Amino acid sequence: MTEAIQLIVGLGNPGPEYSQTRHNAGQWFVEQLARRYNVSLRPDSKFFGLTGKFVTQGQEYKLLVPTTYMNLSGKAVAAMAQFYKLLPENILVAHDEMAIAPGVAKFKLGGGHAGHNGLKDITSKLGNNANFYRLRLGIGHPGHKDLVTGYVLGKAPQSEQKLIDEALDESMRCFELWLSDGLIKAQHRLHSFSAT
Repeated sequence: MTEAIQLIVGLGNPGPEYSQTRHNAGQWFVEQLARRYNVSLRPDSKFFGLTGKFVTQGQEYKLLVPTTYMNLSGKAVAAMAQFYKLLPENILVAHDEMAIAPGVAKFKLGGGHAGHNGLKDITSKLGNNANFYRLRLGIGHPGHKDLVTGYVLGKAPQSEQKLIDEALDESMRCFELWLSDGLIKAQHRLHSFSAT
């Protein structure tokens, strides 16, 4: 049911020094949606983030980019969820995902946080309920856990960034397909996509 999604959250870290880093891939998705629907994302202190909304196919969708640091993302998501009386399953969280390669993206409902501090905090602030949708944007893995922090807070080389951008673009198309034709179709299309 497409009415299920009412809020799209893009995870990242605030500030210009982080804006181009891999950890901000989720934020790029929401910024791209905002551009697509001519939405200005404006600071809203009540929701600890940048917010906007758009209407398509007769439905209103809220956008949120938390301006807390990544590990406190749940503060913004919970504030908005409580204010608008949203259930976890009304929320789509776009985030960077090390378990999949750059150029690949996947939709998923629920699941663990795999060490992702943003997902971890959102789950905890939603009353330990992980039953929200995710858009997992592949950024790849540096190969060793000790390298993870520098990797996610680093900029992808141009060749990788191009793959990530193509996956973001396809994710946006598949998100619109989800809204019009349902999640199964959108998943089928997105999960068979790989930028090369």
